[in-house]
Amino acid sequence: MTSIISKLDLQDFIAAYEQFLARPKPLFMEGDANIHFKFIQKLSQLEFKVPPEVPVLDTQLNYLKKQGRLRLYEIHSFVKIVQYFIYLKKRIAEGIVGEWLDKIVIPEEIVEVCSYFDEEGNLRDEIDERFLSLNASLRHTREQIKESMHRLLSTARLTPYLVDRQIHYISDTETLMVRGGFNHFLKGTVVGRSSGGYFYVAPEAITKLKKTQAALRSQRDEIMLEYEKKISSIFAKHLLFLQFINKAFDRFDHYQARHFFAKSRDLEFMRPAADKKIVLQDFAHPALHDPKPVSVDFSKKILMLTGVNAGGKTMLLKSILSAVFMAKYLLPMRIDIHKSHIGHFKEIAAIIDDPQSVKNDISTFAGRMLEFSKLFGKDHFIAGVDEIELGTDADEAASLFKVILEKLVQKDTKIVVTTHHKRLAAMMATHPEVTLAAAIYDEVHQRPTYDFLFGTIGKSYAFETALRYGIPPNLVAEAKKVYGEDKEKLGELIQKNIDLELQMRARLAELDREIEKTRKLNEQLQNQKFEGDQALRQRKSEMEREYREAIEEAKKAAKSQDSAQIHRMLNVAHQKQKAAREVQTEQPVKPFKKGDFVKYQNKRGTILSLKKEEAMIECDGIRLRVPIRDLKRSGNPPKTKKPRPKAKIHVERPASASVKLDLHGMRSEEAVEKLDAFLSDALITGYDEVLIYHGIGTGKLAYAVKEFLKRHPKVKTFSDAPANMGGMGATLVRL
Repeated sequence: MTSIISKLDLQDFIAAYEQFLARPKPLFMEGDANIHFKFIQKLSQLEFKVPPEVPVLDTQLNYLKKQGRLRLYEIHSFVKIVQYFIYLKKRIAEGIVGEWLDKIVIPEEIVEVCSYFDEEGNLRDEIDERFLSLNASLRHTREQIKESMHRLLSTARLTPYLVDRQIHYISDTETLMVRGGFNHFLKGTVVGRSSGGYFYVAPEAITKLKKTQAALRSQRDEIMLEYEKKISSIFAKHLLFLQFINKAFDRFDHYQARHFFAKSRDLEFMRPAADKKIVLQDFAHPALHDPKPVSVDFSKKILMLTGVNAGGKTMLLKSILSAVFMAKYLLPMRIDIHKSHIGHFKEIAAIIDDPQSVKNDISTFAGRMLEFSKLFGKDHFIAGVDEIELGTDADEAASLFKVILEKLVQKDTKIVVTTHHKRLAAMMATHPEVTLAAAIYDEVHQRPTYDFLFGTIGKSYAFETALRYGIPPNLVAEAKKVYGEDKEKLGELIQKNIDLELQMRARLAELDREIEKTRKLNEQLQNQKFEGDQALRQRKSEMEREYREAIEEAKKAAKSQDSAQIHRMLNVAHQKQKAAREVQTEQPVKPFKKGDFVKYQNKRGTILSLKKEEAMIECDGIRLRVPIRDLKRSGNPPKTKKPRPKAKIHVERPASASVKLDLHGMRSEEAVEKLDAFLSDALITGYDEVLIYHGIGTGKLAYAVKEFLKRHPKVKTFSDAPANMGGMGATLVRL
């Protein structure tokens, strides 16, 4: 674990995370990663205080197992854990965390022990009258010592002999620093000499008080010893609970540390998927202070990185492995979780460093071969290999590693490879499980861009890098001649291919922007048309209402038999009706036709048929007959629901299935229960014939077995076994 953390440059990140733990522990969490992820997600929605710092208590649990006695500070460590769970049970009562806490039942005796201690871990005075009295006496004795020392420092006859007016502690004893001749005015014991030749003297009165104090402390220690024995006895009785709560504390400590660490850095959690696919979107390696986010689709089995020196190939390799590592151990990271996907791998291998050293007495290439040989014995892993051809001839290495990589691809694995040599990349380019990526170089500014172009091989830019770092131009020019014109032309062709690819991608990006602009403009026009239609319908509705009101007024006038008023009101009504018709004809509406996309209320659909003023439309697979006037045009086709995938049922094959079952000595009920489970396992495993031994005896067991077999729906036939297989004492069953 330490090795892979170091190779991926995650030491500072892990060290920062560990600061949030209540006590040291490995990164690995036992149990189902999905449940752990749900716990951490729920904690992100809650407010609670961090757990107290406690030591690892495995040794103390072993003492209790052997009926040993714990010291008070060790007991208090258990008390802090229990008190924290009491707090959590009161604080969190909902969701998956609340359900888990609700199942933790703390024994009353343990709760009572918790009440013995104050926040500093000391026994409370009120738990024992003797303890209360002794502590009061100790406080009084301390005051007497303090008063006696101050009284001596104020004595006029002693003042000439005092070196200073401070109280010096020598071996936990209060002393005065005095000059020679002090014995005429001060009775006491010399307990030490200073570097200046002065004496540290413990006054006689103080010595007597210290003896009294020591006696009181001894009595208090005896009482504390009684409580240590008493509490240790209670703890031993509840040893199983203490083992459980100690483990539960570690589990919650894993969760809370990850939660608070993620919160402190605004990081996200990625749950590892059950597959081996890797898609990273805007992942930032935690070792970089101002990182350029990494986005890569690593769906195939091999990712081969080529291109410029110092262009970010190694960092991309480490980023991919780091993302897998952090997801595997549910550590938070900086990533776009909605567009990313990280599979689960049993092991992560990083072949990055040069293995050669004086200590191991091994060459670079030999060390690399040793690391590769270990990969053949593994499965379900992801590996990163930096500078794959390191330590040997590049042409030979290309042929060797081509064969090695093709062999490893046959396993359930993924490999990220960086190389400066184009031959291996060219040999692997046509493999269906290989993705090529080239680090891009900015030739205008003569520097790497730390971006990658996928699907092509990149140049190493060795000559350009040499010039950038101060190698004389005449030497670089001479090196180019030695390198050869044909190879230089190959490099130029590679660069032209990269330039064309970049130009194509730039044009595609421009087209995407234009398409998006057109889409937004079309959507805006559709919205304007919809708003205009709405305003038109509203105005028409208002005018129709005014027309109806005018008609009503005309009717009222008719009742009053005022002909002039009748004609005047009818003229007003007809004018308003004419205006409504003019408004309607000013905005001619294009008639609907079969196949048009329409919107009805808040649903989108397609017109299936038209009949007078009604239309048959289909929305979300449902056919509706609706008035045509209620339909609106929709420029987008209706969304279709994807069919739900059929549920897959997977039944695991029993690990210990057998073709024989021995029921000797069992009661009928127990035997039938065993037989039922045995037949289920046999059916799942695929056995079509099994043998059951029940013996002859009184015949009750054999009768119960055969009666059960008669009723079992999967039993075809059964009969007494052949003589060599048990005869009447066994039954042969065909399934």
